[in-house]
Amino acid sequence: MAIRAPHRSLRGISAVVALLAIGAVGCSEVSDAVDSAKDGAKKVARQRSVFSLDTGDCYNPNGKAEGEAYSVEVVPCDEAHEGQVVGEFAIQKKGTEYPGDDEISAIADERCPVEAQKYAPDTWALPKGAALFYYTPTKESWATGDRSVSCTYTAEGAKLSGSLDTAKSLKPEQTTYLTGSNAVYNALWANQPEQDTVEADLAGYKAQAKAVAAALDTHLEGLDGIEGTEVGKLRATLTKAAGNWKEAANAADADAFYVAYDPAFTDIDPNKSVAARKELGLATTVPADEAEVWAG
Repeated sequence: MAIRAPHRSLRGISAVVALLAIGAVGCSEVSDAVDSAKDGAKKVARQRSVFSLDTGDCYNPNGKAEGEAYSVEVVPCDEAHEGQVVGEFAIQKKGTEYPGDDEISAIADERCPVEAQKYAPDTWALPKGAALFYYTPTKESWATGDRSVSCTYTAEGAKLSGSLDTAKSLKPEQTTYLTGSNAVYNALWANQPEQDTVEADLAGYKAQAKAVAAALDTHLEGLDGIEGTEVGKLRATLTKAAGNWKEAANAADADAFYVAYDPAFTDIDPNKSVAARKELGLATTVPADEAEVWAG
């Protein structure tokens, strides 16, 4: 993010253009020019610094969705829009030296899914094409004290319509299920080792397995309080998965890890939760990116 003066001149320019057009064109064209001027003035009035965005704000970026941004057009969520802020947090780093783009992005990559799921817990129910982005400090804004990260869902393709805020409308058992399920997959991806093979980083893969096993234990505790035939079946499957993840976490070598990992990974295939989700009244279409991972 960065600071620059607001473009107040745009409103004036639009008005001048409209007034000059009145003496030179017909009534229809004059009307079009005035309407255009009004639209332009409304857009200017809706401009807000990216520093002042709040969770729940729906907006349209000024230009490309990616890259440095100074301001956006904040719009009512019932109007078509390209993005919505779904979470915020402050980077906790001591000192004034900028950590670097890579470290900032790594922090946002880890935190934004968690923050976003507090606002829109069921990622399966997101509109098609909604992808998680974030506004982060730049080197320049960091020097002024900026530490804020705004997590947003941005439309890739068709625009969004309506608010993505679904947390308040969920039933207690739905919230319990989603909180536990989200934590399992967050543990899986947030702890993914950089090395492509277990042999190259056995300790890293064992740490990932330990994190997933812990998340599964917590998820299973939540499922114990939810009734339902399909939920019971899923609970049994995830109990086996938790056992295998624990074996992987304690593997003596890479071969032992692979033996435990294969069934552990298979048993948290999102497709295995579809029936339980249907029983709970949640979305049942596995997101394409998740389906692709387990299909491979």
